[in-house]
Amino acid sequence: MTQTLETQKVADKRLKIYKSSPELLDAMMALSTASARDVEPELGELIKIRASQINHCAFCLNMHLVDARKHGVSEQKLDVLAAWEEAGDLFSERERAALALTEAITEIADGVPDDVYARAAEVFDDRELGQVIAMAVTINAWNRINVTVRTAVPRR
Repeated sequence: MTQTLETQKVADKRLKIYKSSPELLDAMMALSTASARDVEPELGELIKIRASQINHCAFCLNMHLVDARKHGVSEQKLDVLAAWEEAGDLFSERERAALALTEAITEIADGVPDDVYARAAEVFDDRELGQVIAMAVTINAWNRINVTVRTAVPRR
């Protein structure tokens, strides 16, 4: 319990970035809105959840799991999302392509493999592909901000 209290004390000392820089929140919200255009809400939530899982962003995970359920994403998909590659045809071809691209963008140090990009380009038109890329980049930015300042998960 001491470690939990100590961790909370450290988190309490972190910058309240959206209060100190409200223009950042406005810009991030505008980017989020722009990247979500022409992406099915269910697919968008899967992208956001998968990146947030990789980045260990509890705040974004909490938010997007709630949103995914509101948009009708099945509990089964949410339950196995971290192992989507092993889930067979539970995920559609578009979902699998978007998730693979999201993982590559999230773990960008090794670049985005040509086969992952080509697979996504096969199932999305140019506009959709751009939106999927932008959505993955945007949630990664949100994750990095929220993890850095330890944005708290609201209690339900």
